[in-house]
Amino acid sequence: MAPMAVSRDLLETFPNEFPQREYKIEIVQPEFTSLCPKTGQPDFGVVKITYTPKGKCVELKSLKYYLQAYRTEGIFYEHVTNTILDDLAAVVSPQWMRVEISFNARGGITETVTAMYNAAM
Repeated sequence: MAPMAVSRDLLETFPNEFPQREYKIEIVQPEFTSLCPKTGQPDFGVVKITYTPKGKCVELKSLKYYLQAYRTEGIFYEHVTNTILDDLAAVVSPQWMRVEISFNARGGITETVTAMYNAAM
């Protein structure tokens, strides 16, 4: 089976049944994998997505497939974090959203990248 190309088209949504209420959704994916664009070696991390929905919520199975598509992508930490935020914000149109990825140590160095979206800005 050929690897899936990363595309926001993989992401599906469903209607938020409580659009009048401000509440928080937190999603954790502890097995995120992408590739180092310099070495081709795998990078592992924990993705944490937190948001307050407006009209739509992200469907989790589609999010799983979207995140898994990065397994064959050579991409820097900063780029992947911001791309995930851009794609989710475009599809879900939340009030606000934060994507944080804590990457495992490589060469004795860890890195956590956090990107924020605020519809009011």
